[in-house]
Amino acid sequence: MDMNIQKYIAFVKTVELGSFTKAADVLNYSQSGISRMINDLEKEWNITLLERNRAGLRLTSDGLNIFPLAKKLYEEYEAVQHRLEELSGIQTGIIRIGTFSSVATHWLPQLMRDFQKDYPNIQFELLLGDYDEIEKWIVNGRVDFGFLRLPTLPDLQVQYIEQDELKVILPENHPLANFSQISLQDLYDLPFILLEKDGNSDITRLLHKMNFSPNVQFTTWDDYAIMAMVEKGLGISILPSLILERIPYHLVIKDLDVPAFRKIGLAYKEKRMLSLASKKFIEGLKLAL
Repeated sequence: MDMNIQKYIAFVKTVELGSFTKAADVLNYSQSGISRMINDLEKEWNITLLERNRAGLRLTSDGLNIFPLAKKLYEEYEAVQHRLEELSGIQTGIIRIGTFSSVATHWLPQLMRDFQKDYPNIQFELLLGDYDEIEKWIVNGRVDFGFLRLPTLPDLQVQYIEQDELKVILPENHPLANFSQISLQDLYDLPFILLEKDGNSDITRLLHKMNFSPNVQFTTWDDYAIMAMVEKGLGISILPSLILERIPYHLVIKDLDVPAFRKIGLAYKEKRMLSLASKKFIEGLKLAL
């Protein structure tokens, strides 16, 4: 790779990710190496690109003028690399995927295994997060694509994959365990364990839409922690069906009387910016699911 291109990429990624450390992690450099490349650019051009302070990094006025041009150059370089990759076929590479736990647990292992049968030298990096984190990773280029709840950000390209029904989970000896279906009103005043992070979850949306305020005793973003707590009788909960496949817990799973769903999709910035490996993986995913 041309050294100047490396410097431009270091500059672009540092701005997009907001830190030398994160850019170094994505580009497989040391933090000092990233800082040195940006310093080299500043010396070559005799301008200051970034202001460094306790709050982090901020583009200077000169940096604001240069950044769109540097980003365009980087994107064109990426497009050339992807075209060369297409001409030579998929030999090596890494696919970075942003995902939440249920997809990482129940979909991706088999999909990755099938893909590596045809392309054994392709590596995978999975970043687990909540919906907001995955959106940011896609936007700033930390991942190639990600699984998200739809709708998502309007500037992302999306492919709908599946709708995932929300279910009530109970301890085995719970009085509601014999009900064929359960309404939200049946849950009134019962200790509730809420799957939520920073006020953002499918369950929170459902409860708000139905104008129902549960008796929340615990809140966590860990699906498996919730299942373990329900099993021990600490409360009841509502979780997506996908996470409830092949669970190691003794629970009773019931339908809501008014079915509710989350829509799962795949999102990326631009299809033309995806590597051939990512495109092939997405094609296989659509066929498999």
